[in-house]
Amino acid sequence: MTLPAEEARAFLVSHLALAAPVYPSGAEGVRALLRHLRHIQLDPLDVIGTNADLVALARVDGLARGDVYRHLYPGHAFEHWAKERCLLPAYAFPHYRERSLEAPWWRHVKRLERLPASVLSAVLEELEAHGPLTAAELTDHGAVDPLDWSGWKGTAKATTMALEVLWTRCDIVVCGRTPGGKRYDVPRRALPEVARAAPGYTTEEGFLRWALGERVEAAGLLSRAAGAHWSMLSPVRGSALPETLVREGVLEEVMLPLSPRRYLAPAGFRSRPVTAPDERMRILGPLDPLLWDRGLVKQLFGFEYVWEVYKPGEQRRWGWYVCPLLHRGQLVGRLEARVKEDVLYVEKLWREKGVKLDDAALDEALARHARACGARKIRRPRARVG
Repeated sequence: MTLPAEEARAFLVSHLALAAPVYPSGAEGVRALLRHLRHIQLDPLDVIGTNADLVALARVDGLARGDVYRHLYPGHAFEHWAKERCLLPAYAFPHYRERSLEAPWWRHVKRLERLPASVLSAVLEELEAHGPLTAAELTDHGAVDPLDWSGWKGTAKATTMALEVLWTRCDIVVCGRTPGGKRYDVPRRALPEVARAAPGYTTEEGFLRWALGERVEAAGLLSRAAGAHWSMLSPVRGSALPETLVREGVLEEVMLPLSPRRYLAPAGFRSRPVTAPDERMRILGPLDPLLWDRGLVKQLFGFEYVWEVYKPGEQRRWGWYVCPLLHRGQLVGRLEARVKEDVLYVEKLWREKGVKLDDAALDEALARHARACGARKIRRPRARVG
């Protein structure tokens, strides 16, 4: 079927919980949100909150910076490869334990070649006996030859590399994030309700069917074209599985006007309730699920977005850590901000051409965000830049 652009846009905003608050405030809301979104992409940069903070703050009331981790760990979430490294709901753990994914550049086999098996055993035994622990709290097992990604160096510590291997295998999980680093523990303590659960299938195809269904729900509309929205499931994209699930009625295939692209959608998605956008402006994280497919964002919202954080300064069109602004179901601008001491500084503000940016709604959004970040003052430019 061909889905009208306005209908597709309204579905996406509602499906991704960006139309109006639909979850309780605080911890209960964050846990419900993760179950609904399936994946919350992680990034270590913390400028006005991490990407995970921003995803939650845009959708759930009653949160402060860092609450997304405090409310999910331990017991309600774990981390693994999905759409890159993500927070995943606890119910997904049995699936990943049986069929662990990894990024192509992760080089799991290389780690095993450089790491003595005795170190792996020792680290796992120590976590079994004394976890949860950070890497710094574990016994130091000396140095290891680090991995090199075009000048980006991996860890030179054997203990930390052992944690990376054990985490990839799902022998251990991240059960907390603190200023001292990630905390690790064994699944039987960190995820007691699901650690021993069975996934309900025994084959690789069973996992891939489940994982593709999760990705389609996470994206809302998953383009059949290659892109970052497929990530760890890129090999599945060109396989027969998408067509099989469409033929079986597990997924639907749709098109958008004036585009040759085909999209996978959840079965029966057009019969789902669509929440109308409220008056709240939302500051989106740079890796928000709405922004995963930049081609789709351009087509439906007329909004060109590229995250330029890893580009040299002279090559950036906008800025380093730039966050889009969503208002009444439209992407109306973007801003670059930072928190310093007790002030939220909006260093640059871009208003989309042809779209009126509501300054009162922006002020309210900044006030909410400042409170979440512990800032008491806000400094913002009034004029458009860029």
